[in-house]
Amino acid sequence: MQRLGPWSREAWTVLALHLLRSSRSPNTGGLFFGTRDLSPQQMAIREKILNAVINCFKCHGAKGIDTPVFELKEILTEKYGEESRLIYELKDQGGELLALRYDLTVPFARYLAMNKIKKMKRYHVGKVWRRESPSIIQGRYREFCQCDFDIAGQFDPMIPDAECLKIIHEILSTLQLGDFLIKVNDRRVVDGMFAVCGVPDNKFRFICASVDKLGKMSWKDVRQEMTGKIGLTPDVADQIGDYIQQCGGVSLVEQLLQDPKLSQNKQALEGLKDLKLLFEYLTLFGIAEKISFDLSLARGLDYYTGVIYEAVLLQSPTQQGEEALGVGSVAAGGRYDGLVGMFDPKGRKVPCVGLSIGVERIFSIVEQRMEATKKIQTTETQVLVATAQKNFLRERMKLIAELWDAGIRAEMLYKKNPSFLTQLHYCEETGIPLVAIIGEQELKDGVIKLRSVASRKEVDIKREDIVTEIQRRMSES
Repeated sequence: MQRLGPWSREAWTVLALHLLRSSRSPNTGGLFFGTRDLSPQQMAIREKILNAVINCFKCHGAKGIDTPVFELKEILTEKYGEESRLIYELKDQGGELLALRYDLTVPFARYLAMNKIKKMKRYHVGKVWRRESPSIIQGRYREFCQCDFDIAGQFDPMIPDAECLKIIHEILSTLQLGDFLIKVNDRRVVDGMFAVCGVPDNKFRFICASVDKLGKMSWKDVRQEMTGKIGLTPDVADQIGDYIQQCGGVSLVEQLLQDPKLSQNKQALEGLKDLKLLFEYLTLFGIAEKISFDLSLARGLDYYTGVIYEAVLLQSPTQQGEEALGVGSVAAGGRYDGLVGMFDPKGRKVPCVGLSIGVERIFSIVEQRMEATKKIQTTETQVLVATAQKNFLRERMKLIAELWDAGIRAEMLYKKNPSFLTQLHYCEETGIPLVAIIGEQELKDGVIKLRSVASRKEVDIKREDIVTEIQRRMSES
């Protein structure tokens, strides 16, 4: 990356003013750049969410990997269709063209090809960058975190795909975000639908991007984009509209298998047969009621080749009889069987299917709920070593060293003679559940007084048993 020259005082002043004008809360100081600072409270929430997500990935046998935050520009370009314009480009001192990673999928495909790996189940948590217009309201940033799970390898149809949908279902259920729906479709069905409706081959991807906007735009606006901007005839657009406004379950799949047009298209027929098998497996997994076959789902990224899916949170109906409304995508993914072959010198393909959890939106939802309901503990400290008397610093230090050596998360205040009330207030403010109190009488009796911050009950524990007692209480909490 090229170094920036020194800035003048005036330039820094202008930048500071931009940041101040862009800031709407203490947590959005970097909004001008599409980034933001995270407070200890926000980090505590994020760690809990990420731990839940990663634990689910590990329960399904995934191994963790990491890839560089930047790649050669040629690695990333032409993999995302119209979205390629959002890639951040870089240049190093030698003039080599680089780019910040746009997602975690393309780097994974490159990783598989470079290391000649034909089978792998992996997860990856990391930041990605997109040159979008930042928006706090929409939860859109230029720098954000992604959590990906992928299964690479040649397996029997729809088994890995069904597991990916099961993982999404497990994560959203565990996080208790509210009611949700997972929409599924197949890019072969999408492409077959375009073909039988009369869309020219060179306009497939443009129409795909338009169809994918149907959840955010009305059909009238999408149709106008198809006919006005892309140049489809009204008749072709209306035929597409008849298809993409349908959604349902396996019965819709069976209905389309009998469709006189789609059933004659080889691609669409293959996709519909796989979707029927997918619904059979989803029923066995016990999640079919949360899955909707939605023909408007297109997923604009160019690398998808088969089943595609997107999970949305639903807003509860305000009046009886109203339909639940989607309030945003929180997970997405699909099958991409040709991507690895793009990086292999011999073009050898490795079939892949995966998912990405939209953690930024999830973070925002959970943050709002937790801030409104209770104080957020920003540390994992289990016990505060305290005293109610003066000149007990050395005894506190001896005791806390014992606790640290035993793996107990402990703190003490950095004062020789802190007031007892100050120490108790610190526990209440930070959410520390226990206080280990040592004083003259405790030292004489060979005990440590253990206090529960919540109940304020105190009990004397033998000095040699204090570690065991704290560990026991923490295991029960």
